Amino acid sequence: MILLDTTVLSNFARIGRLDLLRAVLSNAATTPYVIDELKAGEVSGYLFDCDWEWLEIVKLSLTEEDHLTRIRRILGEGEASCIAVALERGGILFTDDGDARRYALRLGIPVSGTLGVLALLVKKGYLTLSEADDCLMKMIKASYRSPVKSVSEIPGFPSSRE
Repeated sequence: MILLDTTVLSNFARIGRLDLLRAVLSNAATTPYVIDELKAGEVSGYLFDCDWEWLEIVKLSLTEEDHLTRIRRILGEGEASCIAVALERGGILFTDDGDARRYALRLGIPVSGTLGVLALLVKKGYLTLSEADDCLMKMIKASYRSPVKSVSEIPGFPSSRE
């Protein structure tokens, strides 16, 4: 299962490119808590109104709700709910929240994020490296705090791709 949290979804939404997420992660899911955060972002004007219908919204089980109750003491509800689901159902968590990434890794949950999606888009041929870098620059201008200025700087990314 691929679980997307608010940070990754909002990075692509803020540049109007949710289509890229849909293309490369068509079987992605999220939780109602993430959808609530995204809708709050729309109401506040942080995000444009977006179509989230393509995302599977997973209802948390009682066990996952118990995990959420514990995890949300240290993380936001969106991240905590995605971790709770990933912990019980397996899968990978896509988040850019550093605390959430560290917590998930301690639990053995694989993580990726916005940069991982951009690299995957290049690897699978949906974008050229320069197109991915253009998306990254737009995200940075829209407040994404990226540790790199180019997708080619991601560790393990072949620098000769174009």
